[in-house]
Parts: sequence; C-alpha cells; structure tokens
Amino acid sequence: MRETGRSGCPINLTLEILGDRWSLIVLRDIMFGNRRHFRELLAKSDEGIASNILADRLKRLVERGLLSRRDDASHKQKAIYSLTEMGIALVPVFAAMGDWGRRFLPVTEELSIRAEILAEGGAALWERFMEELRFLHLDAPRPEHSVLDELTQAYQGALARRQALAG
Repeated sequence: MRETGRSGCPINLTLEILGDRWSLIVLRDIMFGNRRHFRELLAKSDEGIASNILADRLKRLVERGLLSRRDDASHKQKAIYSLTEMGIALVPVFAAMGDWGRRFLPVTEELSIRAEILAEGGAALWERFMEELRFLHLDAPRPEHSVLDELTQAYQGALARRQALAG
C-alpha cells in the first residue's frame, strides 16, 4: 500500500521525503562525491554528520526508494549504497538549488564551482550527468564523456587556487 502524506501536494510530499538537511547532504555526497560506503560518507562529510544520523538517513533513503543497498563482496560488514532512478532524477533539483545558493548566498568558489558548471550547462549537461550516474549506480552503458570527472576537476582546481592564496 502506498504511504500517503499530509496532503496530495507534490511539494509537500517531496518535502516529507527530502525535507531534512541531512537527507539532501547524503544524496549530494553520493551524487557529486561518488561516496558509496558508510565510512566514506561519514569521514568525508564537510558538514560533520554524526554516525547515528547518517545510519538513520541511509535507512530512510533506502526505504523511500531513493537509494538501494547491497552487500559489498569485498567485505562482509560493508554495504554499497547506490542511487536509484528516483534518486538520479533529482539532478535538476540539485542543480537548481546549487544555482540559487550560488547566486544569493555567501558561498566559496570551490564549493560552488560545480553548481556554476551545472547552471551553465543546463538541461543537456544534467541529462549527460544522469546518464553517467545510471552507469555508476544502475549498470547502464558507459557514456562517452564523464561529467563527474569534469565537475571534480573544476572543484580540485578551485581548491588548489584557494590553497595557493592561503599559503
């Protein structure tokens, strides 16, 4: 039976799934950081998520169908988290949120460079990124060009510029 929310409003229903900060941060780190294991998500969290919060959000996101979880063949106690098609479909939402934040809030260059690239690339780039995420998470065919590599290189370049200015 399908779970119903407080109302049938699509914004309300979306917020009931994604409305807390940590769910969005976990999805962001899986989507843009390609972090797939619990320890990786915990250790590399810029925002410092607590382990109990991370465990809860991963469980919720799996239950809600945005992530899938499977055992990692390399280690009995590890799991690999993957975006589902429902999670991948959030790329345009994340792109819009990142662009809004970049335009109106005091962001840093290194943490906003990916949002800038996604905003400039528009829907065509978002679709190519979603194709790549389908390859990484759903075993779809490999795309010719890696958007994730492009976003990661831009982030690393901005980070290097910041470190050069600080050093």
